[in-house]
Amino acid sequence: MSLDPITLSVIQAGLQQVCDEMDLAFSRAAFSPVIAEANDRSDGIYAASDGALIAQGAQGLPVFVGTMQDSTRQLIERINSGITAAPEPDDIYIVNDPYLGGTHLMDVRFARPYYRGDKLFCWLSNTGHWPDTGGAVPGGFSASATSVEQEGLRLPPVKLFKKGVLDQEIWQIICSNIRVADQRIGDVQAQSAALKTGAARLDQLLDRYGDDTVEQAIAELHARSATQMRAFLSEIPEGRHGASAWIDSDGVVNAPLEIRLAVTRTGDRLRFDFTGSSAPCTGPMNSVRATTLSSVYLAMRHIFPEVPISAGAFEPLDITGIEGTFLDAHYPRPVSGCAAEVSQRIAEAVFAALAPALPARVTAAPAGTSGNFALGGHDPETDADYVMYQLSGGGYGGNADHDGLANGCSTIGISKAPPVEIMEARFPVLYLHYALHEGSGGAGRHRGGFGLDYALQLRRGAARASFVMDHGRDGPLGALGGRDGAPNQVRVRRGDTVHIPDHLSKEQDIPLAPGDIVHVRTPGGGGYGDPLARPPEAVAEDVRLGRYSTDEARHLFGVALAADGTADDAKTRQLRQG
Repeated sequence: MSLDPITLSVIQAGLQQVCDEMDLAFSRAAFSPVIAEANDRSDGIYAASDGALIAQGAQGLPVFVGTMQDSTRQLIERINSGITAAPEPDDIYIVNDPYLGGTHLMDVRFARPYYRGDKLFCWLSNTGHWPDTGGAVPGGFSASATSVEQEGLRLPPVKLFKKGVLDQEIWQIICSNIRVADQRIGDVQAQSAALKTGAARLDQLLDRYGDDTVEQAIAELHARSATQMRAFLSEIPEGRHGASAWIDSDGVVNAPLEIRLAVTRTGDRLRFDFTGSSAPCTGPMNSVRATTLSSVYLAMRHIFPEVPISAGAFEPLDITGIEGTFLDAHYPRPVSGCAAEVSQRIAEAVFAALAPALPARVTAAPAGTSGNFALGGHDPETDADYVMYQLSGGGYGGNADHDGLANGCSTIGISKAPPVEIMEARFPVLYLHYALHEGSGGAGRHRGGFGLDYALQLRRGAARASFVMDHGRDGPLGALGGRDGAPNQVRVRRGDTVHIPDHLSKEQDIPLAPGDIVHVRTPGGGGYGDPLARPPEAVAEDVRLGRYSTDEARHLFGVALAADGTADDAKTRQLRQG
């Protein structure tokens, strides 16, 4: 017998609230700005039997929607096979192995078994981005790594907390292999406290409605998500829809990598075939299977946000053709760029393939890079080492209804750049400017949003800078006649010399001295629709606000401006017709 709609809706909201409270508890207690301020984390509830996603926090990174599910499944399989010790109440496992349902090594996952009496009811799990997990460079983003060992400490699932008590021996092994280890205990305690908060809130929900009723609701929500996704897939015309997206380089071999995608709808199923994509690469731009699948899932979440988050939403989606490509990395391939960069190119390929089929739903390509910038050094004022990690926003693509958002978070999540005041207080840097990358949005009937333009100066001590970004060779793709957004730009001024990385937005271990400056301009989003169809008054407004120049208005949009800054209708008609 089905639950009544009101009870089902209340339980669904209750499960969501459990995850949301875990997210908030994690961020508010975390020590690192990348978690506490940038919200680079996620929390969720997973099935006891197979790790299937039950609910995920609305404020968590969408890219973890598939990886945490797969990571929990891998943990369960290792427990069942005897490789990993069986769970007991209040245990917490730690794992960051990318080949076991992970992303890059800096995304560290905790998993806690949740019991009702003697019964394992579900798993509570979260992921947090640690600023450093060891490896060749501070921050873990080794642009020229050729094996995963160069990227940091790789942890299989082990119990970090045993019956609620931190295992000091395991913890000392971790601390001995990472930088600024003394600062990580704050993140560890925050991460474990978030799971404890989730257990307490789940107790309240189950006590109120009963275990059997909640289990029935979980099963029904799973089935309904699958049904809803199938219904939305019917909006896509049957047949094949193809596209490609490109990665600048792998950081070692300076040549593009192709993500080749064919999307085919047959009945109520949608197939994503990546056959023909580039082979596994030498550098760190390989993607593990879990991240590749999760990238497709998050792209579909962007297109059909009405479908509730649940493993059921993924059932009608078939993903094939990744074997033997750089989208299915195996040990020891390096993977530091998989979650932050490759995942966004995969989503971009999905958007490009489906934009002609779903013009009212799919946007032009967003900035598509997390702008990973890590700085590590020693601060003589505090006599302490530090690792600073910054991610950056970029422009969203234009869409059928409006222009793209400027300086939005990445495609894969809600992470935002920490406030410059926090970064300046915590690290020996000074931000010289922090503004929009004006004019970076691709021209279109609805233009792309603008990226970010920032410059920071090292104030004291020596440091090393590393970048793992993308879209430095070509900007984000326009859609349906729109132009591409502006590409990523990285410049490092050391004394009187300006250094541009050979791989454009990827390089590691750039030495910095006091006074040296790092200047980054992130991509703008792609334009949507014919630029000549953009209303002249909208172009005039962009020029008035300094977003485009008068020459750009004429060249990109075919709009001539009068002396008072308004559109000259007669000259504009001549430009657009000639």
